[in-house]
Amino acid sequence: MAAERVEILSADELGRTLNRLASQMLESVADSRQLVLLGIPTRGVALARVLADRLEELCGHPIDCGSLDPTFHRDDLERIGTRLTTPTELPASLDGREVVLVDDVIFTGRTVRAALEALQAWGRPRRVRLLAMVDRGHRELPIQPDFCGRVVPTSRQEVIALCLESIDGEEGVFLLKDA
Repeated sequence: MAAERVEILSADELGRTLNRLASQMLESVADSRQLVLLGIPTRGVALARVLADRLEELCGHPIDCGSLDPTFHRDDLERIGTRLTTPTELPASLDGREVVLVDDVIFTGRTVRAALEALQAWGRPRRVRLLAMVDRGHRELPIQPDFCGRVVPTSRQEVIALCLESIDGEEGVFLLKDA
């Protein structure tokens, strides 16, 4: 049975949302050179790169961007299954930096909890914040994004898909429902 695909954000709306999120991040720090974006695999990594490019356009200098794979820190692997891990790639030391964890969708909060635990092995940032393109609810842990593109209430069976040009050949955010 094919899933019904409902557009939540068009390509233009996604672009405006990315610009807003980049501006909010810049407004939240005293020195943009202290920012480090760490994408959470899989879509969070590509989203972090897009945001780093937008931030560079806004502030005129490159923004450190990398990835943080929390797979081995998850407490729910038996429920969600494992996927091929990706190496954590840090662009610089995290000590004293303003770290923004970037994820495409926040759901139960367990991925973010695992990412926070994984982050402890890599240094002591000055502050850690969370950016999620979509907050779909159903939190199991008291974790909320500091920067959020859109809140989209969903059922537990529905799925949110972030499509990016560099990966999918199209841009937008879609709700996938069983037809």
